[in-house]
Amino acid sequence: EVQLVESGGGLVQPGGSLRLSCVASGFTFSSNGMSWVRQAPGKGLEWVSGVTNGGGSTRYADSVKGRFTISRDNAKNTLYLQMNSLKPEDTAVYYCARYYSGLGSALDYWGQGTQVTVSS
Repeated sequence: EVQLVESGGGLVQPGGSLRLSCVASGFTFSSNGMSWVRQAPGKGLEWVSGVTNGGGSTRYADSVKGRFTISRDNAKNTLYLQMNSLKPEDTAVYYCARYYSGLGSALDYWGQGTQVTVSS
């Protein structure tokens, strides 16, 4: 059974940093691209970032480019999202999701999400 479990969310002041983690199990982690997707209160899903299965290529939404960094440790079956210079508009539930294959393919499994709140 595929499982994705996020952690690392919380309350942070504007300008602060957080690192999210997503531990994967039930599949060969190094075989799939991975993604972070978020949902702000009262809004739809917003794709944030993606990384190829080997970690050699990454993509970012314009809204987070230069502030967020996606990475992965295939030996630990873990995906990360380093978030710096956080803004109130980054407040959302952040989901880890697996690409069916490469970047841009369908997202077929999702975690339960972790809440990030940016507020003073």
